[in-house]
Amino acid sequence: MAEEIKQVQKQNYKSNVKPIWCAGCGDFGVNAAINKALSDLGLQKSNVMIVSGIGCSSAMPHTFSTYGVHSLHGRLIPVATGVKFANSDLTVIGTGGDGDAYGIGLGHMLHAARRNINITYIVMNNEIYGLTTGQASPTSMQGAKTKSTPHGNLEVPENPIALAISAGATYVARAFSGDPMHMAELVKNGIRHNGFSLIDVFSPCVTFNDLNTYDWFRGRVYKLEQSGHDPKNKIAALEKSLEADTSGWEKVPIGLFYEENRPTYEDLDPVLKLGPLINQPSPSKEQLDKIMEEYL
Repeated sequence: MAEEIKQVQKQNYKSNVKPIWCAGCGDFGVNAAINKALSDLGLQKSNVMIVSGIGCSSAMPHTFSTYGVHSLHGRLIPVATGVKFANSDLTVIGTGGDGDAYGIGLGHMLHAARRNINITYIVMNNEIYGLTTGQASPTSMQGAKTKSTPHGNLEVPENPIALAISAGATYVARAFSGDPMHMAELVKNGIRHNGFSLIDVFSPCVTFNDLNTYDWFRGRVYKLEQSGHDPKNKIAALEKSLEADTSGWEKVPIGLFYEENRPTYEDLDPVLKLGPLINQPSPSKEQLDKIMEEYL
């Protein structure tokens, strides 16, 4: 894996801050894939904003020499949305974990998807709460033994791919940290996509999840683009999103599940259609007084 990561580091968008992830953490692969995607797209560092929540994944903005915000637990999407609305010229990338995205932050993700806000959300899904040392997360497999479920997890795991597609996301993909080159293409295309992009990444936690390891995934994942899947077919995409569940996690598809072209929230909002808010003139005192009169 280390050799694969070296291959994706061309132009370096990284900062001098070194991540504190455990050796072998899948988040290193995500970091390398984002770096390659930005490099391939040739984006100016000053035109990129990376927003994180809380968790192991929250270190991501610190490791890049772009703009970045380390926000609150589960509140990554509202912050990223505010950034995008204030300056729609920015490329806004969210980097979260499965607990942050699919637990406390799930409501925000679903509404951003249905609104089709033009941001790219990369979720490092290690199926465990890694930062708090190994409790079951919303995507932990049923029966998984963790610190909070020593006799086995009773809950059925969430299916973020199916949720995102049904909520209205217009680019939905899944990657695996063991293949950062494949992931980089998905990230690059997600950034290019005009609309809400979710890229769920199987990012193994080598310290607290001894079930969903690199070898476990390598024996199960296959690429959708090699299976004849049509990502424009929403019904087929939903069927593929359920394949891991229905196969007992023996067949796990990765790649692009679904993509459609649909106007973004920014395309439709009459104020945002005029351009980035930071470039629009501030309202005059007379205009503000008139607005206030309507509420008095």
